[in-house]
Amino acid sequence: MSNSSQKLAGKVAVVTGASKGIGAAIATHLAAAGAAVVVNYSSSKEGADRVVAAIVAEGGKAIAVQANVAQKADIERLFAETKSAFGRLDILVNNAGVFEFAPLEAVTEEHFSRQFNLNVLGLLLTSQKAVEYFDPAGGSIINISSVVSTSPAPGAAVYSATKAAVDAITKSLSKELGARNIRVNSLNPGMVETEGVHAAGFLGTDFHKSIIAQTPLGRIGQPDDIGPVAVFLASSDSGWVSGETLLVSGGQR
Repeated sequence: MSNSSQKLAGKVAVVTGASKGIGAAIATHLAAAGAAVVVNYSSSKEGADRVVAAIVAEGGKAIAVQANVAQKADIERLFAETKSAFGRLDILVNNAGVFEFAPLEAVTEEHFSRQFNLNVLGLLLTSQKAVEYFDPAGGSIINISSVVSTSPAPGAAVYSATKAAVDAITKSLSKELGARNIRVNSLNPGMVETEGVHAAGFLGTDFHKSIIAQTPLGRIGQPDDIGPVAVFLASSDSGWVSGETLLVSGGQR
């Protein structure tokens, strides 16, 4: 790797849900910028190992750590393993999340709890633990939100609500943690072509076409459209940016 872009040299980042999709792209871009990266996964060890191998093959530093970030004990182990591997923590990317569409009549307590426990409570508990590990120089927390936080999708009341909650948490924590030099921002993608979007069967549907029609740049996103923006929010390039919700959506709003 060239040193010209090592703007995160010496930094350590945890990226939750980084075995595939947006999380994997963010982990790869942070590593290319010089950070040592903890690639967290919940169930896909194979995917996480593949991301680590790709980073190491490019001369970067990374390890994979299993943890379900909706579980407090798993979160504690995630950060303990980060500290033991790399000695410090500077950057947290709260990317782990779940989405499940359901019309109002199909909303259940379980549908609600599964999404809020990971997307909102898990993000809060992970942030809480990361703040304990940041040193007095501070740190950067990047919450992966969504364009649906401000432009909710029909049939996605609960998922859209989790992302609106994430944006509110971002603004609240930026005010609460600013005195400790901890910056907190939301990165809000539009639809991105990931394994999850393929698995949900969105591609080629009327929903997919309507998203493209609403997107001035005329396509859906790719994971590599998101990674460089995470590097910006992690680095001193955004040192005066906090409490911001940054739409990364090709102009869709």
